[in-house]
Amino acid sequence: MDRTRLRADCTRCAALCCVAPAFAASADFAIDKPAGTPCPNLGADFRCGIHDTLRERGFPGCVAFDCFGAGQHITQVIFGGRDRRAEPGIAAGMYALLPVVRQLHELLWHLAEAAERTTGPLRAEAGRLAADVERLTHAGAATVAAVDAGPHRTRVGELLERVSVRVRAEHPGPDRRGADLAAPGPPRCRPRRPGCAARTCAGRACAAPC
Repeated sequence: MDRTRLRADCTRCAALCCVAPAFAASADFAIDKPAGTPCPNLGADFRCGIHDTLRERGFPGCVAFDCFGAGQHITQVIFGGRDRRAEPGIAAGMYALLPVVRQLHELLWHLAEAAERTTGPLRAEAGRLAADVERLTHAGAATVAAVDAGPHRTRVGELLERVSVRVRAEHPGPDRRGADLAAPGPPRCRPRRPGCAARTCAGRACAAPC
């Protein structure tokens, strides 16, 4: 259960994550962007024009996003390397697959880790579940688009809970289940006064464009 292909490889994708999702101006994104519309920072080479300064420009959500290799799988495997710009008719199909394949690849990532952390029947079950999910990711585009990931998430979640119990019994330590481990986000921007477009963050000028 190799996780190498579950790591994003933007050089083999077609910038699906920069086009397919919608996002709203917030602490994670500096602008509004409708679904299926290219981000204005996306270049003709499918690369981000502000990749090295995403946080400073107000796009920490882009930094945190991980497609788990779904982008290159859709582009290179399901669509066989076809170019959505040369064939505009396939673009919508690619975009629709991104959230589905991303969920399935995330499940494969967790199942691979579960298999690494346990042995015996639990490891064998992780392998069986991974094989089931893997088959779905190699079905045709229409079949994959219709996949309901919910039942698969439920089965994988139940297995992960049992693996967790096993690992905790073998390696006792602090129980942080349910704890909020996320680092505090940046302060939210607010208008300086009614009618003023400029914003402040904790009393300082906001670095993100208004």
